Amino acid sequence: MPSPTVAIAGAAGFVGRPLVDVLARRGPVIALSRAPRPTAAGVAWRRADLLSYREAHAALAGADLAVYLVHSMMPADRLVQGSFEDLDLQAADNFARACAAHGVRQIVYLGGILPAGDPAHLSAHLRSRAEVERALADYGTPVTVLRAGLVLGRGGSSMELLLRTVKRLPVMICPSWTSTPAQPIALADVIALLDWVLDRPETFGETYDVAGPEVCSYRALMLAAAAELGRHPLTIPVPVLTPTLSRLWISLVTGAPRALVAPLIESLAHPMLARDRRLQTRAGVPGLSIAAALHTALAGGVPPEPRAFRAGTGAAALPMVRSVQRLPVAGADMRAVAAEYVRWLGARFQPFVHTEGDAATCWSTRLGSPSGPVLLRFEADAAVSAADRVVYSITGGRLADTRSVGRFEFRAVLGGSAVLSSVHGFAPRLAWPLYVATQAPLHLFVMRAFGRHLA
Repeated sequence: MPSPTVAIAGAAGFVGRPLVDVLARRGPVIALSRAPRPTAAGVAWRRADLLSYREAHAALAGADLAVYLVHSMMPADRLVQGSFEDLDLQAADNFARACAAHGVRQIVYLGGILPAGDPAHLSAHLRSRAEVERALADYGTPVTVLRAGLVLGRGGSSMELLLRTVKRLPVMICPSWTSTPAQPIALADVIALLDWVLDRPETFGETYDVAGPEVCSYRALMLAAAAELGRHPLTIPVPVLTPTLSRLWISLVTGAPRALVAPLIESLAHPMLARDRRLQTRAGVPGLSIAAALHTALAGGVPPEPRAFRAGTGAAALPMVRSVQRLPVAGADMRAVAAEYVRWLGARFQPFVHTEGDAATCWSTRLGSPSGPVLLRFEADAAVSAADRVVYSITGGRLADTRSVGRFEFRAVLGGSAVLSSVHGFAPRLAWPLYVATQAPLHLFVMRAFGRHLA
């Protein structure tokens, strides 16, 4: 019987590329990334923007198993409107739909440890990780979830924040959250566990906390990393430093974007302790000590700078726009939501905007009146539109650069308990500074107003 083909999403990341190398030894691997690498033996790299269902579906063709390692805190489009939580939700929904369409028999997801207590009190980052778990399971493919805290390995964003802090500061100010207990795990152990659960039916639908054998505070972890680098910084506890000030301080010291730092710092305020390590017992992966994990991570020198820290990465030749908003409606037919949007838009913004056509097939917005110039033209994609998703191609109008056919859609997610409105692959015709100052904020204003209308 031939070995199953494994698709790894987010495979350019620090967990992804080492995992590709490990899984390629057992059989064919499809590695999905926005920036594919040269083809290696047994590995087919496919370019995929998982925020587009069309690309996700094409990229997963031929996959039997799938590993999901995606985070959306640093999207690569030139302009992004929307929270990382909503971007993550759309990517996970696309991935789950595509897996179901191709008959993938298992999704393995690396998420975050969720502390006990009221989920409403979790950080936005941890709430999003839990939401992605739900989204991946929505279309019937069995999901195996591995929840980890801080992963100690080369090239990870959290690891880089840690190293940059201890390398650059002879004196480190330590807010109260640096005393929160954590249970880091070595990258090698994460990879071994991801490999072990693949294609094991007894793990289908199961959720496991994974962690190293030792518990320490983030402050102790910084001191251990500093010692491995031959440094001995002075640490000063400062209980009054708020998370907001911490984010600003760490972003300034490390040079990391605040969009990346903020969710990570908020999550560090929660104890990241494994409830049990039963998977590691079954898999025979007890885990490296913190000292051994740091030594392995830093062997051969300081890791290369992660992509998220490098200025100018991911910029397309044609300036692209992404906008995702969550709408306060549940249990609705998306065809009805789309029809209401077309009706409401023309009524709400008279006499500035006129809408015409049929939301089920093709509709346009005009400036001012039925005889005004067409601003945007939308054509329904009947092949993919249904009660839970309505998709339009943006095919023309004075405001669209048709060298890229943008997509506008409404979709039900999380079993119909939420709705996402999104624009992706859209290139504006207006000069970029003018677009940013006018059309972009106007679109965001309109979608928020429509959300209030639905509510």
